[in-house]
Amino acid sequence: MLLSAENLAVSYGNIKALHGINFEVDEGEIVCIIGANGAGKSTTLWAISRLVDAEEGTSMTFAGKNLLDFPPEKVVSELGISHAPEGRRLFDNLTVKENLHLATFARKDGPEIKRDLDRVFSIFPRLEERISQKAGTLSGGEQQMLAVGRALMSARRMMLLDEPSMGLAPLLMKDVFDALRDINKEGTTILLVEQNARMALNFSQRGYVLESGSIVLEGNSSDLLVDPEVKKAYLGG
Repeated sequence: MLLSAENLAVSYGNIKALHGINFEVDEGEIVCIIGANGAGKSTTLWAISRLVDAEEGTSMTFAGKNLLDFPPEKVVSELGISHAPEGRRLFDNLTVKENLHLATFARKDGPEIKRDLDRVFSIFPRLEERISQKAGTLSGGEQQMLAVGRALMSARRMMLLDEPSMGLAPLLMKDVFDALRDINKEGTTILLVEQNARMALNFSQRGYVLESGSIVLEGNSSDLLVDPEVKKAYLGG
């Protein structure tokens, strides 16, 4: 087991965002978390990245190590977990190239960094065209490309992806998911949060359904796609 969470609970003040959820991700898997807005999907990824505090009683391990012992920067540099958050969170005053290179701060494999940069530009040629342009001046779709590209540039034993399809045209969306599937085949484990439930389930092997901070369903993605409750709530009938 690569990632395991037991009784993961998170609160924002008096608001309980996660009510002690349990989930796991095996090495090499693509796993998705689906649910409505406010269900706790993004909070789950923030908790794994250690950007929000988990409550007492939570247990999380990654590759056999206690994830709760690691500060956020060590989650990236020592554990190799990259996170592409919802809302992009780019450095608007830095260029495309600078944003991508910042993602490699913990890496020491120079030739591989160059290879990954070339790969990002092969997936998103528009970013190469705008390599010297400041991130804050890009269109919404271009900023989303940069956010996904930045995650690809991080040390990546595991990628956490929060709404990677947001703002992308359908053809570009397909290119992104095809590239992510190739990266997964090369050994990177992926945990995906998506509001587009059909896309997420078609992309992943397993899935969890999160409602109001609790996991209400889990299983193989192919089974969830035909589950009557999932179809009614998330797949348009």
